[in-house]
Amino acid sequence: MNFSKEEGRFFVEDQGETLAEITFTQPNDEFFIIDHTFVDDKLRGQGVANQLVKAVVDKAREDHKTIIPLCPFAKGQFERNPEYADVWRK
Repeated sequence: MNFSKEEGRFFVEDQGETLAEITFTQPNDEFFIIDHTFVDDKLRGQGVANQLVKAVVDKAREDHKTIIPLCPFAKGQFERNPEYADVWRK
């Protein structure tokens, strides 16, 4: 799935309605904080939330940053995916 990007946000919209999003802040030059993940019922069960987390992980790798996953869903993804260890700021 292709996501739209804004500062601190990857998302999917349909006719102005947000169907899925992940938001993150960048408090300094070293890391991102994932603070929210949302997927509308219309997209549930399609792995969209996992893809949103991966989009932020890919951005962190590209930007040479780490991530603090405060959002419970994102934290669970980091715990279940050892391939995210390189960007997980514990």
